[in-house]
Amino acid sequence: MRTEKIRELIARMTLEEKAGLCSGADFWHTKAVERLGIPATMVSDGPHGLRKQDEEGDHLGINDSIKAVCYPAASATAASFDPELIEKMGESLGEACQHEKLSVLLGPAVNIKRSPLCGRNFEYFSEDPYLTGVMATALIKGVQSKNVGTSIKHFALNNQEHRRMSSSSDCDERTIREIYFPAFEMAVKEAQPWTVMCSYNRINGVYASENPWLLTDVLRKEWGFEGYVMSDWGAVSKRPAGVAAGLDLEMPASGGVNDRKIVEAVKAGKLDEKLVDLCCERILNIVFRYQENAKPDTPWDKEAQHLQTADIAAECMVLLKNEGNILPLNKEDEIAFIGEFADKPRFQGGGSSHINCFRTTSALEASKGLKVTYARGYDVAADDAPDAMIAEAVAAAKKARAAVVFAGLPDSYESEGYDRTHMGMPESQNRLIEAVAEANPNTVVVLHNGSPVEMPWISKVKAVLEAYLGGQAVGLAEVKVLFGDVNPSGHLPETFPVKLEDNPSYLFYGGDPRGTEYREGIFVGYRYYDKKKMEVLFPFGHGLSYTEFEYTGLKLSADAMKDTDTVTATVTVKNTGKRTGKTVVQLYVGDKEGFENAIRPVRELKGFKKVELKPGESKEVSFILSKRSFAHWNTQIHDWYVESGDFSIEAGDSTANLPLKATVKVESTVRLPHHFDLDSIYMDILADPKGREVFGPMISKAFAVLGTEEEPTSEAAGEAISDEMSTAMLNYMPIRGALSFGGGIPEEQMAELLRRINE
Repeated sequence: MRTEKIRELIARMTLEEKAGLCSGADFWHTKAVERLGIPATMVSDGPHGLRKQDEEGDHLGINDSIKAVCYPAASATAASFDPELIEKMGESLGEACQHEKLSVLLGPAVNIKRSPLCGRNFEYFSEDPYLTGVMATALIKGVQSKNVGTSIKHFALNNQEHRRMSSSSDCDERTIREIYFPAFEMAVKEAQPWTVMCSYNRINGVYASENPWLLTDVLRKEWGFEGYVMSDWGAVSKRPAGVAAGLDLEMPASGGVNDRKIVEAVKAGKLDEKLVDLCCERILNIVFRYQENAKPDTPWDKEAQHLQTADIAAECMVLLKNEGNILPLNKEDEIAFIGEFADKPRFQGGGSSHINCFRTTSALEASKGLKVTYARGYDVAADDAPDAMIAEAVAAAKKARAAVVFAGLPDSYESEGYDRTHMGMPESQNRLIEAVAEANPNTVVVLHNGSPVEMPWISKVKAVLEAYLGGQAVGLAEVKVLFGDVNPSGHLPETFPVKLEDNPSYLFYGGDPRGTEYREGIFVGYRYYDKKKMEVLFPFGHGLSYTEFEYTGLKLSADAMKDTDTVTATVTVKNTGKRTGKTVVQLYVGDKEGFENAIRPVRELKGFKKVELKPGESKEVSFILSKRSFAHWNTQIHDWYVESGDFSIEAGDSTANLPLKATVKVESTVRLPHHFDLDSIYMDILADPKGREVFGPMISKAFAVLGTEEEPTSEAAGEAISDEMSTAMLNYMPIRGALSFGGGIPEEQMAELLRRINE
């Protein structure tokens, strides 16, 4: 019914009205067509709160927005590994949107953390596409359950801020499909976000805003996206080309300039008006979908949401180190809180996601009633720690049973609009931590940051708690975790390398005026570190607890399967400690060595589940693995492909702690298209079932020629010093070698054999 009504309205619109509908009315509103009863609707920045602006709007958070609630950023929420928790957070955001008459919340941001340097990493979930997809899907479902839309962003390959509005992300097909697309794909297929926001950058030379392969072929035809595509603010280059590619809504307003270009292109016969109609239909479908379900009387209990943000933040915190079980702290002990972030915490990033919080709770405020003393330690604004401040901190630390240093990255170190230039914390804070640790052996560091940092002091402190950017009640959550009211259960959604130079993108990140090359390919994050067997500071998935867990009994429902089947992996996890706690059971799949068609990572995350267990309690956790769990993107067939062979199944609580292992044999039901000729080598023919069948007799004879049964007849064959050498020489030899090395196969017969396997 809605579709028929919309098409009737479009038929009554002038070309100028239709073109106008394809751009914003201002910074935050779609256009109205009053004579036809088409209303304007408002969108707002997110994704972890409402940055609603009514007057003098801007995109980067320079002007104030309404007082709102700041939830933990995606860098934190991903560490929860708890999609149910994040879905509930989305429901709360959706209620706030309804209260504020917002049709679309701009988020979540799901770009992969390719490098620790990206200034916007705090808005992104993970270096892993599967984890990113699951968390994004949960947030979208939560928000949209309240009949408010989301705008998953930034589509696609927007992994740096440097030259972000013009740079080309130059990346191969397989890497795009395996690393940078899956989170968008999963969210579109499983949650259907109302809108998708295209990115600023070019992809292999073509702007995302005018890329038909991206916006139409992949997003709509392959994945079945049903909503409208909007531009990032100011991302449009050639507007008529964008309409043709599938970009429906340009944001913000262009002052009518690009609207006129659409009209001119249609009148000149360069743009089909039906494509403009289609853009209007998709936009109006969402406009009326919201209008039909608008509930502006929805209550917005900010105080309740404030407490909810604390509960979520506590679930996200990652206990990186806890030597001697120094944590949790005893509430009866004298404790020193040191560092300005204890009093004025950093809990969100800068730019378009910056929330004007109605209140905040610091750790110092939350610790009232406890035996806590405070020393400022450093000056964030000056990025300095004067000797007097350090001396005051050292004195406080010496008097305390334990010293907690609240440290991390200032606002100026990571923000939308520019990238970091290094992975270090401020030297002033590093000096402070070193001095406090020397004064008190029971030193704990609490980190506030949206991306990994180097820790030159790691061996000198007893414990490290990663709080990420935990939202406006982060201090309340920190105190709950530090003193044991909450057992930490977060796990790292990214690898912390020892130093920046270890990162796989280090040599190529940022690029030059032409663009940036994604030369590391699929080896992003732990995929690279595991393949290189490289030491890291903290591995992907890592997270400690105040209790202990035991993993046993990995069972597979089958030890062999076809790629059209599924297999269920079951793991038993037990709490062997003395406290109730939560752990994240992680399941990884990897190709066994010896596969020829594609270089693969050692392992890839394909399932996870957060479980809560009382002391002594056990639970079984199951994961269903399907074709996609074993597949890689094959550029011959431009599709997902499983190579026949053995796959490893591993389970545990991080990439570095996978005590359970099993193997499943998977048989491919797809035969890759091969065309063999005289220059094809024996190894490749042997890998093809039909090739092995047809050339089997000739291969046996070739082995005899190059082996010990018969001396090679040509000096070019050399003298085989071992069976291994003989096998290698044959594997790498083109089959035309059978003509040259005395194989005894007439050329006509060889041609016939080739014809048979190429049929």
